[in-house]
This record gives sequence, C-alpha cells and structure tokens, in this order.
Amino acid sequence: LVAIGFIALFLLVLLSSIISIGERLRGLHLYVEIGFYVLCAFLLYFLIINPVRIILFSPSFSIVTTLDKDSLKAHRVYKEVSKNVLNNELIPLTDEERHGLMHYESYADLKDGLNVALNGSIKKAVRKIIVRNAKTVMLSTAISQNAKLDMVSVVSCNVKMIKEIVVACGFRPSMKKLSKLTINVGATALIADGLENINLEDILPTQTINSLSNIPLLKPLLSSVSQGLMNALLTIRVGLITRGYLFSDSKNLNKNQIRLEAFKDSLTILPQVIGEVLAFF
Repeated sequence: LVAIGFIALFLLVLLSSIISIGERLRGLHLYVEIGFYVLCAFLLYFLIINPVRIILFSPSFSIVTTLDKDSLKAHRVYKEVSKNVLNNELIPLTDEERHGLMHYESYADLKDGLNVALNGSIKKAVRKIIVRNAKTVMLSTAISQNAKLDMVSVVSCNVKMIKEIVVACGFRPSMKKLSKLTINVGATALIADGLENINLEDILPTQTINSLSNIPLLKPLLSSVSQGLMNALLTIRVGLITRGYLFSDSKNLNKNQIRLEAFKDSLTILPQVIGEVLAFF
C-alpha cells in the first residue's frame, strides 16, 4: 500500500507538471500542446512503464522455490533464469560459466552453475550498470536547475537501472522486496526534489563560503555539483539494495555478507563515478 501511494504521488506530481507546461504551450498553438502531450506519453511508456513491465514479468525465486528445493517448479525456475542469462548478449560469460548454465537436466549442477555466474561475470556487469546510471543521474541533476525535472530524471534512471540489473541476473526480487524498492526510489525522488533548494552554508564552513564568493561562478557551480553528487550516492544505494535483494533471493549470500559487500562497494563506486564524470567533462 505504501509503494502504491508513492507511485500515485509521483504520477500526480508528473501529471501536474505536464499540464502546467502544456497550458503554456497552448499560447503558441493548440497542435503544439497536443504534440507535447503525445511526446510525454511516449516518454512515460519507454522510460517508466516498459521497464516496469519487464521487471514484473521476469521470473522470481518464490517461497515455494526456496523451501522445496528439489521440486519440479524449482527446477523450472532455475532453468528459465539460466536461459535468460545465456540469451543476454551484454553479459560476457566465461566458457566455464556458460558450460555450467547449460546443465538443464541436473538441478544441483544447474544451481551451482548459476551461483558461479552470479558471483562472477554477472556481479561485474551489475556493478557497471550501477556506475553508468549513477553517472547519468549525477550529470543530469547537476546540469538541470529544475526540481521537478531532477525528480523525473532520478525516477526514470533508477527504474532503468533496476530493470537492467534484473535483466542481467535473469530474475527479479520478490513482490515484497519490489515494494520496498519502490519506496526507496520514491524517497530518492522526493529527496532530489528538495535538493534544488540546497544551501552551501549548511554544508561548508562560513570562511570557506566567503572565500568562494570571491571566485566568479564557483559558488553556484559547487551547489549544482553537490546536488548531482547526493543524487548519485542515493542512486548507488538503490542499485546496491537491488543487487542485495537479488543475491539474497537466490540464496547465494547471507544478510551479513550482503551488508559487508554493499558497504565496501559504496566506498569504491562513488569515487569511480566522480572520476568518470570529471573525465567526461
């Protein structure tokens, strides 16, 4: 119910912004307004609705699968996940991982092969996905000077990131964990909406602010960069939570291992994102 509430809130805010812009475009011409609404509908489908559809229709390790480990249903789920991974050309599987995923007949061999792939090439691919989307969020929200646009950018990038992670792993988290992810994405979007009014005086010492004021354009530039940095950090957090949920559902790692790896990765991913963004500029 909370997840549905966040979705409804986001759609209401988005609809309000679209109508507001459309009413202004009506002053140019009625067809311009209609064309804008059609463009928004296409963007909403490709950026939000279609990724969510892909996530929901992916296989999931349900309670039945994890409890009754040698059942026909469990074997079928593992087989479907393995086929999804093998058919994903974006995952550079090694020969050993590919050979392990092709053992469809034996449940134990198939599970072992999936474990090897998840902790090997897939894990590296998921890390690259998180870095790439965090870079996009940092750039878009740092350049943008509009709170509503920041919110839409964060939501679309986070949904796209979760979809890419799900496709890379071949399965999705459980519905309960998907709901928690929805709340995380919604909270991240609301924070992005509020970061537009960030005040450097609340972050940096007064003497530093006074010295920065003497350098032209540096103070507003630092404010924009700090917004992008915070949004990138929140995006990294959502990506690591998604990865943790998926690895937990596949029974490859326990909770303590997930927390430890998420903590270590968050310390290394953020500097990598900053370095790649600076290299881009």
